[in-house]
Parts: sequence; structure tokens; C-alpha cells
Amino acid sequence: MDGGYEKSFGEGENVVRVRIPRRNEVLGIVEQTLGSKRFKVRCTDNKIRICRIPGRVKRDIWIKDGNMVLVEPWEIQGDERGDILYKYSKTQQAWLERKGYLKEFE
Repeated sequence: MDGGYEKSFGEGENVVRVRIPRRNEVLGIVEQTLGSKRFKVRCTDNKIRICRIPGRVKRDIWIKDGNMVLVEPWEIQGDERGDILYKYSKTQQAWLERKGYLKEFE
């Protein structure tokens, strides 16, 4: 593992770098866009959080309903609120599913 990322090499495949959850981060799927850079996200710890995109990543992420994201719950109101840190591509999402990170959603 390299700084929270894992690499996957296969025959004829491109290298896939995937950011995996660290410390108290959880995976989530965006259920609804609430406006004003806020989203309702269903997380792998069976909680639904109202999550926002912090200013430091606001310009780097374009999120729609159904996207898989990496969520960091807040220290206060952590069961209800969180920040979206990263959006996964379809290739990265398939890799996470193959490696068993998405068992909580099944």
C-alpha cells in the first residue's frame, strides 16, 4: 500500500490507483442532491449523512446521484454529517467491489 492507495496490475489492463478508506473514513453512495454543494449519502456503516463538498476540493469534483464517494464524518454530529473527500470512477468502483470493500452495500 502506498499512502492510502492500492495499485492493481493485470494482463492487458491499465494501472488502477484507488484511494481506500483510512482511519475514520467510510465509503458512500450519493442518494440525493440537496443543493448548495450538499448531498444525502448512504454510507457503508449503515448511516445516512448530509455531506458537503469542502472548499479545498470543490473545484475538483463534479458529483451526481449514484456516484460512489469517500466520506469523512465530522467530529461533532458524525452520525449525521460529513465531508466528501473523493469521487470514484466506474473503474475504481469495480476494483473496490472485486476486492470486497463494498460488502456492506449488498
